Amino acid sequence: MAGEKGVKLLDFWVSPFGTRCRIALAEKEVDYELLEQNLKDKSELLLKSNPVHKKIPVLLNEGKPICESLIIVQYIDEVFPGKSSILPSDPYARAHARFWTDFVDKKVPSSALLMLKLRKGEELEEAKKDFKETLRTLEAELGEKKYFGGEEFGLIDITLATYEPWLRSFEVFADLSVEKECPRLVAWWKRCAARESVAKVLPDPMKAHEYFCTRRKKLGID
Repeated sequence: MAGEKGVKLLDFWVSPFGTRCRIALAEKEVDYELLEQNLKDKSELLLKSNPVHKKIPVLLNEGKPICESLIIVQYIDEVFPGKSSILPSDPYARAHARFWTDFVDKKVPSSALLMLKLRKGEELEEAKKDFKETLRTLEAELGEKKYFGGEEFGLIDITLATYEPWLRSFEVFADLSVEKECPRLVAWWKRCAARESVAKVLPDPMKAHEYFCTRRKKLGID
């Protein structure tokens, strides 16, 4: 396929942001080289490719770097034809998808990371409350649809699906049953996780949980 030569992804295995890019590449059936990064000792290539933020993910296409996960996903959609589009063709539907992906990025990571870092207490309860409100809002938007865009798997699904491996850690660290709070959303997560493009790139939930346990110990938690 034209333009695929030299496609590389700088990523870190448990990052939901990098996983989005992997899903998009899989959806478009793009062959690429995965360059796993050590975030404690950042490579020269990463620092050169993303000198502003110095973080993953970074997509390199024929040596040209593209940074920020949602920008990368939309770039992949535009550059590589594939069998289907990640963003809908209708301008209003595209704007709608971008609104909800922006909502996910502004609301989900902050409260999710707090729940993984905090001990029991008022701050944790506040983070849980905020997280549950966010999930309920997303579940209401999903409604009875198969995917957020209806029958088609798209940008919103890719953006949010990458948090599925974190669910086990939410249960353990935050004493939170996401399935009890938002059963339709968890059913959607399971549909996404069973999709070939997602299943082959999502981190193993237990491996992700072990990683978070290690991080918590280093922070002096538990």
